[in-house]
Amino acid sequence: MKKINSKRAICLFIILFLVTVICFSYNHANSSQFEKKPKPKRMSAGAFALIKKAFEGIDSTKLIDYHVHVVGTGTGNTGNFVNKKMLSDKYPAKHEKFKIYLNAARVKNIDKVDQQYIEQLIRLIKKTPHHGKYSLLAFDKNYNYDGTENLNKTEFYVSNEYVFSLAKKYPDYFIPVISVHPYRRDAITELTKYALQGGKIVKWLPNAMGIDPSDKKCDEFYKKMKEFKLVLLSHAGYEQAVDAKDDQRFGNPLLLRKPLDMGVKVIIAHCASLGKSVDLDDPQKKLVNNFTLFIRMMDNQKYKGLLFADISALTQFNRSGKPLKTILGRSELHSRLVNGSDYPLPAVNLVIHLNSLVESGYITNKESIYLREIFTYNPLLFDFVLKRTLKEPKTKKHLSPSIFMRNTDLEYK
Repeated sequence: MKKINSKRAICLFIILFLVTVICFSYNHANSSQFEKKPKPKRMSAGAFALIKKAFEGIDSTKLIDYHVHVVGTGTGNTGNFVNKKMLSDKYPAKHEKFKIYLNAARVKNIDKVDQQYIEQLIRLIKKTPHHGKYSLLAFDKNYNYDGTENLNKTEFYVSNEYVFSLAKKYPDYFIPVISVHPYRRDAITELTKYALQGGKIVKWLPNAMGIDPSDKKCDEFYKKMKEFKLVLLSHAGYEQAVDAKDDQRFGNPLLLRKPLDMGVKVIIAHCASLGKSVDLDDPQKKLVNNFTLFIRMMDNQKYKGLLFADISALTQFNRSGKPLKTILGRSELHSRLVNGSDYPLPAVNLVIHLNSLVESGYITNKESIYLREIFTYNPLLFDFVLKRTLKEPKTKKHLSPSIFMRNTDLEYK
């Protein structure tokens, strides 16, 4: 094989990189349905009518969003942080991704990230008619198996103390959600501390945090969760928003049978609607769609009353095929589903393609026009109205209003 000159290799790399950036910029500009459109002075009568229709059958006193992210760099002594690679243009992919998130959350001053992020979220909530409560997710660090922190693999961190302080400051808006990595040496102490402060749900993203939910190392943690009647809200399926390239295997929904078998109630985020995992029930250990594995678990009667799921991100272009169609059509599962916006992702205009939803028959063209207006006005409200407007193309079934209200079945008897 002919040896490639090092200078030539560098030049080729630079050319390829520039082509990638140009292609990305072109696709970004052309796939966006909302950018470069002037904000209307007020929404049309049709948009207002669609919003009003979305709230039909909803008890606003029970309205809840179970999946809202908080991001911060530690400004204002919040204790939050993001990986230094996200803040450096030496790592263009990570840096640009972080800038997209900040732009979506209308953060304009890098020295006031934490404050401006929350200020924008509160503005959106105030602009939402009949707003309910929003569950703010703490987000623990990545930990090694020996219980030591792995900051190199921690893309961002949001402390329990921070989300609990926000919920205390804004009780009409926020509910705090605990996040504790089970490998931490102080895991039980940290879990106990915030359970005693009223926390009801624990958030994990196993792929990014480095957690194997089926590992025996989690047993004591699950026992303590059961003791405090805590619910586990865990990501399942492939992870794309947060760096998890080394541990995607931990997104296998079948791994969550361990806490379920120990009597812990579990909410599987996104209905495990991305990627494939090893079918642990198959002697051949074939790769199977995570969503298929998730449905198998939901259909298992032994998990009825224990296993739930949130519908966050199902309207995104990479999940709006079979997963969305199945969830819309299987109304018998709706009592076990809860809503989540996955904010700030609904404000990232690249991830939801209304034209595709129209072409697939989920919404009409007229509805898409009104939804674009609502997005410009309030992307958090847009996420809610879009989900309430969706219909299964053939049966015309909608998502049940119960999905968007507090699910009392999540409470332990």
